Parts: sequence; structure tokens; C-alpha cells
Amino acid sequence: MAQKGVDLDCESFSCSICLELLKDPVGLHCGHSYCMDCIKTHWDQEDQKKLYSCPQCRQAFVTRPVLLKNTMLADLVEKLKKTGLQAAAADLCYTQDSVPTLHAGPGDVACDFCTGRKLKAFKSCLQCVASYCEKHLQPHYDVAPLKKHKLVEPSKKLQENLCSRHNEVMKIFCRTDQQCICYLCLMDEHKGHDTVLAATEFTERQRELEGSRLNIQKRIQDGEKDLKVLQGEVEAINGSADKAVEHSEKTFAQLIQQVRSKQKTEVSRVRDLQEKLEQEITELKRRDAELKTLAQHEDQNQFLHDYRSLSALSESTHSFSINIRPLRYFEDVTAAVSEAREKLQDVLRETWTNISLTETQVRADLLRYSREITMDPNTASRNLLLSEGNRKATYMNNPRPYPRHPDRFTEWSQVLSTESLTGCCYWEVKQRGGAVYVAVAYKNIRRAGDSAECGFGWNDKSWALICDTDGYIFRHNNVLTHVSAPRSSRIGVYLDHSAGVLSFYSVSETMTLLHRVQTTFTQPLHAGVWVWDNGDTAEFSKLK
Repeated sequence: MAQKGVDLDCESFSCSICLELLKDPVGLHCGHSYCMDCIKTHWDQEDQKKLYSCPQCRQAFVTRPVLLKNTMLADLVEKLKKTGLQAAAADLCYTQDSVPTLHAGPGDVACDFCTGRKLKAFKSCLQCVASYCEKHLQPHYDVAPLKKHKLVEPSKKLQENLCSRHNEVMKIFCRTDQQCICYLCLMDEHKGHDTVLAATEFTERQRELEGSRLNIQKRIQDGEKDLKVLQGEVEAINGSADKAVEHSEKTFAQLIQQVRSKQKTEVSRVRDLQEKLEQEITELKRRDAELKTLAQHEDQNQFLHDYRSLSALSESTHSFSINIRPLRYFEDVTAAVSEAREKLQDVLRETWTNISLTETQVRADLLRYSREITMDPNTASRNLLLSEGNRKATYMNNPRPYPRHPDRFTEWSQVLSTESLTGCCYWEVKQRGGAVYVAVAYKNIRRAGDSAECGFGWNDKSWALICDTDGYIFRHNNVLTHVSAPRSSRIGVYLDHSAGVLSFYSVSETMTLLHRVQTTFTQPLHAGVWVWDNGDTAEFSKLK
């Protein structure tokens, strides 16, 4: 019982900042007492805010209170010291239930109210924008106004919850500008905007995030099912080819090589689909893990900041439908070998046609992602005449009287699309003349001047296929890749933004892949063309 009395006395006469017996005690109007040096140091840190408050109950004072030593309280403390209870006070301050208090080390979040060697923070308060050890956190459990504050795990990023302009806690989310703001911002530059409480936006985005995760998980399950289907097709192709070879090898040795060759081609086609699908599943799992981590954020402002930077979830990245056709594979070969060698060649040619994925099917798959593309007049060089509803650009020697605009290309005869491209997109460009660049670029590509920073394909902000009379050249960041293929007047472009895939096709009676890029796109893209000579044209086609 005697020890209990000692503990009570020590608790009553200890400073809640330094956790030691009061030294030169001073009392505030709210009734709490502190060491004179401790409260001075605390208020020195608040000088820039011009608002002073009690560290325990957070009562605010408009002007900095004048501190006077409490003589009576000082005498009581001195009597405690003389009775030899100071050691007991030290034990009380630095241990709790016989468990040593942990001091903050490198990488730890320290208590903002400890003096001297700081203790590890137990919680951080989003309203106070401060971190507390268990001792200094106690008022948040005892004082009614503080009980309403939001406590989270210790964080070093609390300052990010303060408005950099007004130094107030950002409790409001501006949907118009997609950012967290304080109540003073609401009455100033964000006046009239669509705003809600940050907590409300946090809850809604959490629900939306959960929906996105469910969507991703369903796509993973569907993709894994498709993988099994594709594996079944591989096994069927291999089994059918093995039987055809076994039946034919004794009679027609030359045909065996043809069968094996076609087998490899078909397996390669299906393996390619498998690889694309596996890449998609891997990316979806990575995205799901990213969303799971984001969903566990307790700091609502940090969550909303990170959520805003998330890119939109794309459609399925594999451009070919998983649709296994009921094929006979190589059984026709076996039957033809039994009848006659002469008839076998004709049957083989017919069989290859049935098995192969035709150009019409490839283009039909790509057309599922077709986008109508128009040219942005504000970006068009004055040497380009736009027509056909801003889908066609023609080079003119006489500059057009276009008005000044910061988005306009001033030297190179280029134009960008009005549409911002993300997800899966496909479009075609009809080009006529000497040299036409079919390109994609970030919106922040430089417009003014004739430097490499402005030209499509000459920098790291754009990718371009040069269609010249001599053939094709792919250019990115001024690195050239020569492409060997017959010249075509129509170029198809397929973009899978989230997967970082960009493909250029020659479109004629056959569909020929000219060049494929695998990279990481960090911004939405815009389609573009660069027309070089007088009378040359480039037109975004209308696709059905």
C-alpha cells in the first residue's frame, strides 16, 4: 500500500513532456503543469504557427501565455525529493509493468514529445500531426476531444497530411482537382469545386478498389482456364501429328519433314498465345498485390494520393480470341497417304489452310479494339492541311494561317490525335507519297523548335515507323531498326498500353507484322503522323 502511495505522488508531480519530476513548475490556464524549460521548448517549435496549445488537452491559446513559476507546487516537489522518492519516480517514468521502455533507434518513429533520449512512438495522430509514445499518448484515451482523433500506426509521413500553403490538416478531398485540401483551401482556390470529406472519398475508393481486385481475380481465373484449353490444343496437335508421321514414314519420307515442320508452326502459334496469356496473368497478379497493399493503408490521405496515380485497368492483353476450332489436324494426311501420293499433296495444301490462322482472322481480332482517331487542329503544323473531319493531313508548301497555340508543332510537319490512348487500341493509317511517319507519342513531347526533342522517333517520348519508298524503318530515341517487308499503303497499329506492347502491321491481302515493341509506358499515348513532302498525305481510316 505504501508503494502505491509513492507511485500516485510521483505520477501527480511528473512533467508529461520529460516524464521526470517537475523542475521550476508552471501551470497553464487549462490546469496542466509542466517544467518551465519543457513547455518553453515545446512552444518554441510552434512559434511559426503563431498558435500555442497544451500538449495534453490541446487547448489552444491565441497569444503565447506568460509563464510564472508555481511556488507552492515547486515546494511540494522539493519535499518529494527530500523524502528520497525521486528514484521511484524515475522507475515509474521509464518502466511499465516491469517491462523496459524501448528507445527509438535508427529507422524508428520517435515520440515528438519526449525530451532527451526519445522513446519509440506507439501511435501517430492524423489530427495532431504528431507521434506519441505510450506515456504521452494517454491523453488521447482520457480527454474527450482527443478521443475523436484518428490514431494510426507510427508514421514518418504525417507532414504530408498538412496543407503546404495553410499548414492545416487536409480533411477534405477535391474531386474536381483530385487532391486533398484543408478547409481554408475550400474557401479559396477550390471554392465552388466538387468536394467531399476525405474520409468519405477514402471509403468509396476502398470499395472501388475491392471491386477492381475482384475483377482482376476473375480475369486470373479465366486466364488460367484458357491456359488449360490451349495446353489441350497443344497435346491434340502433337498427338495428331505423331500418328500422321507414324503412318507415313515407311512410304513417304519427304512428307514427314513437311508434317514436322507444320507441327512446329502450329505449336509455336499456340505457345505464343500461351506466353501472352501467362504474361497477362503475371501482370494481373502483380497488380492485385499492388492493390492489396494499397487497400491496407490506414492513412487516408496517403491512400488517396497513391490511388490517384493508379493507371486504369486495361482490357485483356492477348489480341487473339481463345476459340479452339474443331479441326481434324493431320488425320486427312493419314487417309491421303493410304490412297495415293499424287492426291496427298493437294490434301496437304488444303489441310495447311484449314489449320493456319488466316489473315482475315488476325485482322478481325485486332478490329475488336478499333478506335476512331481524329487529328487535333491545335497541334497541327502550319504546313499541314487537315480534311475529312480532321482525319486526313496533307503537306502544303504554303503555310496555313493557323492561330498561335502552345500545343502546335512549330517546325516539323507533325500532328497528334485528339484522343488519349490507354488500354487496348487498334487503328490504321492510309499513307501516300515519299516519306510518312506513323507514330505514337506522349502528350508532353516538345512542340516548339526543330530539335530532336520535337521529332517523332527522335527522342524517348515517341515511337515511329518510317514508311519510305525504299521500305520501312522503326525509330525510337533516335535508334534505327530496318524492317524488310513489301511496301503497303496501309499501316495497322496495335497498342496494349498496360502490357507495354506496340505493334505495327502492313495491311494488304495479307497481314504482316512489321515491328513489335515491348516496353513500359508511363503516360497515356497519342497517335501521330509526320508528313514530309508537298502533296503527301496520311489519313486515319474509318474502321468497321
